[in-house]
Amino acid sequence: MNSRDALGGALLVVRDLRKSFPSYARGSREADRTLAVDGVSFDIERGQTLGIVGESGCGKTTLAKLLLRLLPPDGGSISFDGQDWLAARGRSLRALRRQVQIIFQDPATSLDPRMRAEDLLAEPLAIHEPRMNRAARRDCVVEMLRAVGMDESALRRYPHEFSGGQRQRLSIARALILRPALVIADEPVASLDVSVGAQVLDLLSRLKHEFHLTLLLISHSLPVVAQMADRVAVMRAGAFVEVGDIDAILRSPQHPYTRELLEAVPALPPFQSLKEQETASGFSANG
Repeated sequence: MNSRDALGGALLVVRDLRKSFPSYARGSREADRTLAVDGVSFDIERGQTLGIVGESGCGKTTLAKLLLRLLPPDGGSISFDGQDWLAARGRSLRALRRQVQIIFQDPATSLDPRMRAEDLLAEPLAIHEPRMNRAARRDCVVEMLRAVGMDESALRRYPHEFSGGQRQRLSIARALILRPALVIADEPVASLDVSVGAQVLDLLSRLKHEFHLTLLLISHSLPVVAQMADRVAVMRAGAFVEVGDIDAILRSPQHPYTRELLEAVPALPPFQSLKEQETASGFSANG
């Protein structure tokens, strides 16, 4: 039995992941440790969208940084595509890194203001595909711009010359240009107004099917998660307090904190599962 069979189709397997940071009490020279991620475990199946929802400061972004290896964990394990993600080094790490990309919350700070759009999108290709010539890179960039609803007129413009929604589209294009298997979207619409955010979520939903992505969607908003996720994990104080199918959790939450989050939303639209949405629209992710 190979590793993929053993994982039962899971692309990402996380077990007992932990991360703490020092915290100093006023007047004290000794640091206590504050748990930011406290024994988190979950799987994401290939092609699935897992939503992680919780209030600000609950550990969602720290978890994302651990998954990207931007922070070292204190303990636990991460398996990506059957490989030990935390043990990967050198060429193996480089190959895995191109398969895991992130869309940050605020493109105004995540996009280098000194680089034109063409160079921002071509940079990952230059790093991971050094033998690709400039013309081929440009063709890939134009293709990706079109995929996110933009055109060649964007190539020579700097980030400040775009609207917030357009900058987030550039961020999505940059994340997808290497054709990753897993995309982590960390509060991708939190910095946008409601109407623009809805357009970006629709775009992400389309691209997920078009590029056969597995998506980890992080948000403080249950309506955002409900729009896209197959499954949801509710996070509080660094730990998952409830994990399950999105329809089951929205219709019958089991944990008091999940109920609090639902009660804090003025009104959720009538819920339809992903399959129900596909049936109503005549669209099938497998069709």
